[in-house]
Amino acid sequence: MSQEPYPPKSDDNPPVVFVVDDELSIRESLACLFRSVGISVETYASASEFLQREDPDAPCCLLLDVRLEGASGLDLQRQLIESNIAIPVIFITGHGDIPMSVKAMKAGALDFIVKPFRDQDLVDAVSVALRTNAARRAALYADSVVHNCYQLLTKREREIMGCATRGLMNKETARQLGLSEITVKIHRGNVMKKMHAKSFADLVRMAESLNLLSK
Repeated sequence: MSQEPYPPKSDDNPPVVFVVDDELSIRESLACLFRSVGISVETYASASEFLQREDPDAPCCLLLDVRLEGASGLDLQRQLIESNIAIPVIFITGHGDIPMSVKAMKAGALDFIVKPFRDQDLVDAVSVALRTNAARRAALYADSVVHNCYQLLTKREREIMGCATRGLMNKETARQLGLSEITVKIHRGNVMKKMHAKSFADLVRMAESLNLLSK
């Protein structure tokens, strides 16, 4: 299983929920449940089996049993974190207790649901997890677009973008960089076009995502 995939242009593919549970009856029941509400689902009997799968180019989440044959659900959660694989995790268990749930939530689990559970509660939790992952993927893509646009700026354009987004007026920027004010205005216009900024406020948000405001 690879690390975080490069964010897609858009999430045209349907979201998918991964179910990891060592009980066949549970896997089949959950697969039927999610398919009945139009959610794609893939089921796995163990942590090792799940880790051999291919990453989907779509929003996803993991519905994970705490107690599994071999590596536990908590072990799998830790391995995902150590491998920098960001996927919302919802734990399910028939043996839940407070220390276990606290450990799972502190490690970043989105929810912890004890068997027997209501189908609607599970569907609601998975829906939240899929929306969370879709939003994260969209943010990653937006950041990557900004970064790629920034790489197209010349050294001078980057300097002027930095000055402008830190609040310097054109006259101050010109004085600081040893340029004429009209040259600064021309470069600033080029920056707006190359960054595809709809407004100066938009450009400032881009600069913030690039950590330019702290320089």
